[in-house]
Amino acid sequence: MAKLELKSVHKSFQSVEVIHGINLMVEDGSFTVFVGPSGCGKSTLLRMIAGLEEMTSGEVHIGGKRCDHLLPSARGLAMVFQSYALYPHMSVYENLRFGLVNQKLPRPEIDARIRRAAEILQISELLTRRPSQLSGGQSQRVAIGRAIVKEPEAFLFDEPLSNLDAELRVKMRTELVSLHRRLKSTMVYVTHDQVEAMTMADTIVVLRAGAVEQVGTPIELYARPRNQFVAGFLGTPQMNMLKAKILTITKDGMSLSVDGGRSAIHAAVDGTGSLARADCLVGIRPEHLALSHRGAIAGTVFTSEMLGSETMVFTNLQSGENITAAMPGIRSLRQGAVVRFSVDRRFVHVFDDRGITFPPLRSWREDYVDG
Repeated sequence: MAKLELKSVHKSFQSVEVIHGINLMVEDGSFTVFVGPSGCGKSTLLRMIAGLEEMTSGEVHIGGKRCDHLLPSARGLAMVFQSYALYPHMSVYENLRFGLVNQKLPRPEIDARIRRAAEILQISELLTRRPSQLSGGQSQRVAIGRAIVKEPEAFLFDEPLSNLDAELRVKMRTELVSLHRRLKSTMVYVTHDQVEAMTMADTIVVLRAGAVEQVGTPIELYARPRNQFVAGFLGTPQMNMLKAKILTITKDGMSLSVDGGRSAIHAAVDGTGSLARADCLVGIRPEHLALSHRGAIAGTVFTSEMLGSETMVFTNLQSGENITAAMPGIRSLRQGAVVRFSVDRRFVHVFDDRGITFPPLRSWREDYVDG
C-alpha cells in the first residue's frame, strides 16, 4: 500500500494545456475515483501517475518518494485498462505469469502468487482456458488478476468496466469493492459514470477541463456540492436548476422567487452579504420534491415513467422551465394534469451568479443521516 501525491501537475499538448496545476493527495489504502465528463483529463492524469504519459511540469510522489522521473515498471504500480489486453495464444495461467517471468521471480513464488490471485478472484477453474473461451466478466477478472500478482504499491483502473453490459457492470462494481476490502490496497479508479463513482468510492475527485472541482466522500459531494457543476454532475436524474431571485434574508436562510416570480420557496442557506433581488439559481434534486395540494411550485405533467419502485414525473412550469420529480411507488398522473410540489428548505441549494454554492446552515449529517 502507498500514499499518492500530486504536486502542481501540468500537462500540455503543444500550446494546449489540458491539466492545470493539480495538487492532490490520495490516502494510503483508499479507493479514490476520478470522475468527470469526457475530455476533462481524468485518464491523462491517471496515465501520468503510471508514467505512461510525460508531465509538462510538476511532481508525482508514491509512498513518500518522488517518482515522476522513473520508468513505469519502476514505480511499483499495476494498471488495469479499458481493454482486457490478454494474450490470445496464452492460457489464463500463462497470462498471469507473463509479467512475473519478466521480473525473474523464482518459479515457486510465481505459482504461489497466481494461485492466490486466482482464489481471490474465483477464477481457479479457468487457469487452463484461453481468452477466447472466457466471458467478458471472466476476462476482466483475469486482467485484474494480472495486476494483483504483481503485488503493487497501488492499483490504477482506467474505465475497466465500460466494455461490459449493464447487468455485469453492476456485479463487477460489487466485486471490485469487495476486492479492495480484502486487499486493503490503494486504488485509483477512472470513470465517466457518476453511478460507479457514488457506489464504489470512499473518496471522489470531480474533474472539469483539467482542474479539480471538489474532493470528498460521495455523500459529502452529493449533499454539499461546492458549485453548480458538481451539483449537476452527481445524481441521477440530474438536479433540477431553476432561475430565481433572492427576496429576503434572515438568520433562518433565504426566501426566493422561482418560476418567473410566480412561486416563493425557502432555503436553509447562509445569505450573509447577499443583496435582495439578486439573481441566482436554485437547485432541487428530484427525490426532494413532494406532491402536495399546498405546494409552492406548480407544473403541468408532460410525461411520466413508472419504474416500479418509483415514478419519474416530468413537468413544465409556466416560465418554460422543466422540472423532474421522483415519486416513491407507482403513481398514475395523466398528461396535462396540473400538480403542485413542496420542497423541504433543507434540501434547496442556491448558487450565485458565478455558480458557487451558498453555504448551508446545517451539516449534511443533520439532514441526510437517519438516526
